[in-house]
Amino acid sequence: MKRYAPATLRNREPIADVLSKELPKKGLLLEIAAGTGEHAAFLAERFPDLDWLPTDQDAEAIASIAAWRVEGSSPNMLAPLVLSAASPDWPVKVPDAILRANKQPDVISDVNSDGNWKCDACLCINMVHISKWDATIGLFRGCSQVLTTDAPLILYGPYLEEGIETAPSNLDFDRSLKMRNPVWGLRKLEDVDRLAEEWGFQRTARYQMPANNIMLVYRRKPT
Repeated sequence: MKRYAPATLRNREPIADVLSKELPKKGLLLEIAAGTGEHAAFLAERFPDLDWLPTDQDAEAIASIAAWRVEGSSPNMLAPLVLSAASPDWPVKVPDAILRANKQPDVISDVNSDGNWKCDACLCINMVHISKWDATIGLFRGCSQVLTTDAPLILYGPYLEEGIETAPSNLDFDRSLKMRNPVWGLRKLEDVDRLAEEWGFQRTARYQMPANNIMLVYRRKPT
């Protein structure tokens, strides 16, 4: 069953505008924590030369992503992959035939490796603040394995930035998140930058976005 996130209609165009500046022209994009699948469906259509692979750890989210894919008309939107960002073992080897062929299962849930899987970009929207810190660690760790050199890892969401006053609405949001789950909450950008460096990434861009969000671009440094 398709799910809906009201914020998607408000932020998908600004997100697409930034992605048009940062994404490669073609290749394989991995979306982590794709949620409802609305962004994947919209962005896959916007970037038809990119194979768009949405993932999520939640069964209801996977079902929603699959439903958006079936209803859509973008052959480059691939079947969703069951993946937890926090997992130390991402399915980093995937048969090329599964990813590239149009005749795919509705959901990729079990992958037997017969070739190396390398991605040309990774996108993660609104996960870092609504998950445990281990998920962000896993995000950079996993991307260090699957992204090619200089490939972008792009994050969207609210953050706490040193030297920049946090909007009252973001402070309220941070408190509400921690009331729901004490391990959630807005992250300090300096902590995310430090983590990125530990896993071989360097922040190359920051974009101010609507509703006090930002987009961050990290690129994998040569090893």
